[in-house]
Amino acid sequence: MASTSSPAHLRSLYRAILRELPPRPLRSSATRSPIHARVRSSFTTETTEESAAVAKQLIAYLRSQRTYATLLERYNPGMDMSDSERVRLTARRVGMDLPNLHSEKE
Repeated sequence: MASTSSPAHLRSLYRAILRELPPRPLRSSATRSPIHARVRSSFTTETTEESAAVAKQLIAYLRSQRTYATLLERYNPGMDMSDSERVRLTARRVGMDLPNLHSEKE
């Protein structure tokens, strides 16, 4: 059985962390973000069993945060709407149409 600090295992941990980070735009892929640079430097300098355990915890945390954000968006679809838009859509849901409060004379 391979050690948890073997180069292949550390490489897979590093890649798993990068997969969990938010994607970068393609146009700026040549330069690393500060978080990418920090993760890379920690993997090149620290190769102990303890750092591998911390990396696993970081992966679990990042994965949980991504799942939380996905669930929040799915079950609260109106959280990024304005109040007036939310009221209008709620009224339409129960079969009412709100009157136009602002005239379009401008």
